[in-house]
Amino acid sequence: MPVVSPEKLIALQQQAEGIRNICILAHVDHGKTSLADALIATNGIISAKLAGKIRYLDSRPDEQLRGITMESSAISLYFSMSRRAAAEEDPVQRDFLINLIDSPGHVDFSSEVSTASRLCDGALVLVDAVEGVCSQTVTVLRQTWIEHLKPLLVINKIDRLITELKMSATEAYLHLSKLLEQVNAVIGSFFQGERMEEDLQWREKVEERVATAAARVQQNAERKVTTDAASTVSDDLETMVSNGVDGEFEERDDEDLYFAPERNNVIFSSAVDGWAFTVRQFASLYEKKLGIKRSVLEKVLWGDFYLEPKTKRVLGSKHLKGRTLKPMFVQLVLDNIWAAYQATTGGSKGKGDPAMVEKIVKSLSLSIPAHVIRSRDPRTLLTAVFSAWLPLSTAVLVSVTEYLPSPPIAQASRLPTLINGLPGAKHVDPKLREAIIGSQTKKGAPIVAYVSKMVAIRASELPQHKKKTGGLMDANEAREIARRKRAEIEQARKAAEEGGLNGVVEALDNTILNGEQESSLELPEDPEHLIGFARLYSGTLSVGDAVYVLPPKFSPANPHAAPEPQKIVVTGLYLMMGRGLESLASVPAGVVFGIAGLEGRILKSGTLCSQLEGSINLAGINMGSQPIVRVALEPVNPGDLDKMISGMRLLEQSDPCAVYEVLESGEHVILTAGELHLERCLKDLRERFARCEIQAGEPIVPYRETIVSASEMAAPKEKDLPRGTVVAVTPSKQITVRLRVQPLPAEVCDLLEKSRAALGQFYAERKAKETTKQEGDPDSETNRDHETPIAHTQSMGAVALRDFKKGLQDAFIKSGAESELWSNVVDNIAAFGPRRTGPNVLIDRTGSCQKFLQEEQATYGSQADESDEPQQSNSLRVKDFSDKILYAFQLATAQGPLCNEPCQGLSVSVEDVNIAAVSEDDTSSGETLGRLTGEIIKTVRDAIRQGFLDWSPRLLLAMYSCEIQASAEVLGRVYGVITRRRGRVIAESLNEGTPFFTILSVLPVAESFGFSEEIRKRTSGAASPQLVFQGFELLDEDPYWVPFTEDELEDLGELADKENVAKRYMDKVRVRKGLAVKGQKLVRDAEKQKTLKR
Repeated sequence: MPVVSPEKLIALQQQAEGIRNICILAHVDHGKTSLADALIATNGIISAKLAGKIRYLDSRPDEQLRGITMESSAISLYFSMSRRAAAEEDPVQRDFLINLIDSPGHVDFSSEVSTASRLCDGALVLVDAVEGVCSQTVTVLRQTWIEHLKPLLVINKIDRLITELKMSATEAYLHLSKLLEQVNAVIGSFFQGERMEEDLQWREKVEERVATAAARVQQNAERKVTTDAASTVSDDLETMVSNGVDGEFEERDDEDLYFAPERNNVIFSSAVDGWAFTVRQFASLYEKKLGIKRSVLEKVLWGDFYLEPKTKRVLGSKHLKGRTLKPMFVQLVLDNIWAAYQATTGGSKGKGDPAMVEKIVKSLSLSIPAHVIRSRDPRTLLTAVFSAWLPLSTAVLVSVTEYLPSPPIAQASRLPTLINGLPGAKHVDPKLREAIIGSQTKKGAPIVAYVSKMVAIRASELPQHKKKTGGLMDANEAREIARRKRAEIEQARKAAEEGGLNGVVEALDNTILNGEQESSLELPEDPEHLIGFARLYSGTLSVGDAVYVLPPKFSPANPHAAPEPQKIVVTGLYLMMGRGLESLASVPAGVVFGIAGLEGRILKSGTLCSQLEGSINLAGINMGSQPIVRVALEPVNPGDLDKMISGMRLLEQSDPCAVYEVLESGEHVILTAGELHLERCLKDLRERFARCEIQAGEPIVPYRETIVSASEMAAPKEKDLPRGTVVAVTPSKQITVRLRVQPLPAEVCDLLEKSRAALGQFYAERKAKETTKQEGDPDSETNRDHETPIAHTQSMGAVALRDFKKGLQDAFIKSGAESELWSNVVDNIAAFGPRRTGPNVLIDRTGSCQKFLQEEQATYGSQADESDEPQQSNSLRVKDFSDKILYAFQLATAQGPLCNEPCQGLSVSVEDVNIAAVSEDDTSSGETLGRLTGEIIKTVRDAIRQGFLDWSPRLLLAMYSCEIQASAEVLGRVYGVITRRRGRVIAESLNEGTPFFTILSVLPVAESFGFSEEIRKRTSGAASPQLVFQGFELLDEDPYWVPFTEDELEDLGELADKENVAKRYMDKVRVRKGLAVKGQKLVRDAEKQKTLKR
């Protein structure tokens, strides 16, 4: 296979119609990298014989060792195809540039899938023919749906149906049909959910319009308008209602969304054996033989269609008349493939048939060397026959070029919807929007690029630092070598003058004849450089261009908001070639490329734009998995601390899911998506980024603290007050606070947990509004420029806030129990916590705090009571302490009383705040306020903790959702491992047509470390789990429980022989944080201690 030069690939970048940007998505071990190898072999980069074995895009040593992909990587491929526009015309050759991105399938690296999907226009979705639709298959299909990618289904590993499951061709056809139905059912669920949401939004808009029209009728009636005018408005209302409800909502046809072989969006393949085909290929093969047009054959070759043996007519299932005929797909396609396997490898017999092989080769007119046909290796013979008959690369690349869109077509269809869903979409410059949708490359077109992630590249691997293997050197290199040699000769001459012959010998020994430095002495360490992995949507980007870097939280509505985007100069552009890079001078729109010059400017992802006003933010994507596992790191040598910190910052920039934090205790912590992800991050830190020995502590698992109303609770501490009520007094006896802590209803807690992003947005909008009001003169030019965007943001926020309030009120009403306590609670909510977005609420019954969910609020403190102002000018008011109470609430919910973990499901009602009168001889109110600030914060925080412990406390455990596929032989061992680690099996189902079971279970994150390895050991590698974080689950056990009834004391004794699991988790966290542990013995069996000297 001839090697394609980089110059040819660079030239193809200018032809936008011939570019295809695709990514390969699938569950782990479904054959993505093996498929990529077969495509790479077409360009001569690797040998076709090594395709599927060398795993070219798995460039990391640990990827090769484990056999899984951990980082998404890109490569550009050349493909040429000849097609006839009509049967009588000559074939026309077309050249294509395929930008291929291989993505990981393991759930720990699903963030790599999210970062790669927006760079592409289409996707190859692989599904294992035996394992079927798995958890990550659903995830990647959802990603293609969200990003509006056009998917192409590849049913891979069909050879397993022959070699492992020993299916007949008819059984395989039924199995493939059911598999196709499963995939289409997933797509159908996405479509149904979207349509239900659109229907709900449409009905809300209609109701709003009807209400507006009805208000107009009422308003006109109150103003006593004429009867004609009132009737006209009423007629308008009736017309709007009839037209709106009956005529506006249109159902969409979902037929084009599904996979169907007759539409040529399904490929049947075996990547390890190097073959693949589509229905269109076999239709063209049988067109002349059967005398049926190819277009007709494409429609009937899959499905319940049968071929009449005598008349060669196509029959439907209704016209069989009791005859047992094979479906056409079995008779014309699968039977031939089964026969080829039978002849080469022997199938179930275990021995091939040379005579049958020669017959197949002759009938198919295949050109296979004689020594290959005589080969005793059945695998060699099998791959030779299929690579000549049904080459994998041909089927896949032809389908990609014919079915998947080019960048101009894709951007015109998918980007309008994406842009409308981005923050501040209405403030995007129309010219810029038009340039992106039209993929403009003309001179002067605005430049917009999306950087999906930062890739760490060693300096020696950059094109400008690679040593040339041949060819002529340029003038600068020649001058540098000549300068070095002159300096060495001069040094030798001086040494000869000073030291005679010995000096000359020593100087000649140190002289470098070839102009290269000795690596052991003068070569510095190979540093890591960060290269942006990007896609250009409009314009032409060249080296030396200056563009703005927009962070992920940038909004066009307020482009100069802090932190203001900075301008950078592009220092390098690269063509991504898997394990290597090629330098580029410029890139046009529609190309996937690498960009240098972004180090320190982009943390994980961002947008590059040539203009700031009216720009667009493309970086708001959802990560596939959130980091949940935290580990504290420290260097073995304390002097390497700076190295470790800089290395962790580099790792955070280059890994889409890794997060670096410094805790209050001073610990340097890294957050990762899972155990395998953590292992990879530690390896990168030690070998690439920090380059020092690093030791990791025990994994830090997050917990949540909450309260419940249990049947066996101790009596309230204040017998005269309701449970959870605390009356707290500051140390100076000047302020008395009465508050009540209660558990929130489960429905409300779930709603708040899902609405974290919305609450953060409400708070940010309110903060921006207050900041705008406090800025200088309202008539200044700056404020006039930003007046409209802020007003629009406020109006949009008011609508969303109104919807959130309604949903919150409904959740309180649905909770049922004690609904009278929550009747008017929403309007009195002063804050959410912790971090202002958590599932805990602070309810202000005193009227002194600013209400969080009010749509229009006056500036805090501006509406003081004028009548009280002269009399209490030097006295303290409750409003002066409202922000301190809010801060104390945030502190209390951020660190609960059990083990300083965040709280969840708390309702704190501030019922009364009383300030004692101050004598005139005391200090001024300002000095008194400063002294009381710390007192009231500490008092309120401790009061909330005290009210928390008045209920029955509980811990919430972080939980993984676990999916395992295993055969019946190892099913018992899998159950044993899950049960031993406090897991719970939710469902177990047999995959129809296979001997494999799918087990769904939940497992505490605290018990998951080493789980995957233990499963593989116990099952001898026959089962491998996929762990996905699914949230927190209540552990219904009081960590402070001790036996106190007669029956409990009789059964368990005073020391409670039954282990309290919640207490074990709580004590473990308290020990790690340095908190006191009740009942912990520091010394055991002191009388047995002795010195080793005796």
